[in-house]
Amino acid sequence: TREQYILGTQQNSLPRPEHPQFYPVGIYGWRKRCLYFFVLLLLVTMIVNLAMTIWILKVMNFTVDGMGNLRVTKKGIRLEGISEFLLPLYVKEIHSRKDSPLVLQSDRNVTVNARNHMGQLTGQLTVGADAVEAQGKRFEVRASDGGKVLFSADEDEIVIGADRLKVTGTEGAVFGHSVETPHIRAEPSQDLKLESPTRSLVMEAPRGVQVNAAAGDLKATCRKELHLQSTEGEIFLNADTIRLGNLPMGSFSSSSSSSSSSSPSSSAPRQTIYELCACPNGKLYLSPAGAGSTCQSSSNICLWS
Repeated sequence: TREQYILGTQQNSLPRPEHPQFYPVGIYGWRKRCLYFFVLLLLVTMIVNLAMTIWILKVMNFTVDGMGNLRVTKKGIRLEGISEFLLPLYVKEIHSRKDSPLVLQSDRNVTVNARNHMGQLTGQLTVGADAVEAQGKRFEVRASDGGKVLFSADEDEIVIGADRLKVTGTEGAVFGHSVETPHIRAEPSQDLKLESPTRSLVMEAPRGVQVNAAAGDLKATCRKELHLQSTEGEIFLNADTIRLGNLPMGSFSSSSSSSSSSSPSSSAPRQTIYELCACPNGKLYLSPAGAGSTCQSSSNICLWS
């Protein structure tokens, strides 16, 4: 330690130069100019970036509640005005304002999809330019209160639950198969017409078919035969006047019939004329025409001869 102290305290015997040289420490020359240029460029970029950020915030109307027409509230997200979505939108509920309707508009079509927890498509509603298509297991239209089903359709049947079904088309309603209904009625002052242009029209009921015309006539017209058939009951005609028009009239002559029967060369069949008579109890029967007619002798009503 002593030797180190002595060596440190001794003066340096080396010769010193008369004019010592000093070396500057720092950045000088072109390096300094490049540094200042980069610092200035960085400052200008920051100012421009800050100005653009302030301009975007002002144009997009950024606030603490949201941006533009979008507001974030406690109940959800609120959009005001017209909004455009370029990607799919996933929401739980969509409500419009109380004083304005909800309008969904698209250049092609509007499609609403419903999926289950596994992501499978369970229902779809597509509103296009040509048609409105609904895909699902069951389609229902309910009343304003949400209780009564006005229309429902599934794979098995279609149910119309309205009190009255009104068809306003000029061609009426066309059914490809059978129709089951308890009541068919036309509009007031309008005619009711059931027509089958190329096939037969059949009305069946297990407890009877009733056709009423309260203030008019009931007409049944056909081109060929008209059959009134009752397998177990009776055909009851109840009216003040029963008229059978356009019936052929015939005449009976005993001399002509005897001469025709005595001639061996006559091959024409004998034609017998009958009278249609009605008894007081309403039964009809045929009686041979002639002087001894049972209709006249029994004081029955002769309808035609």
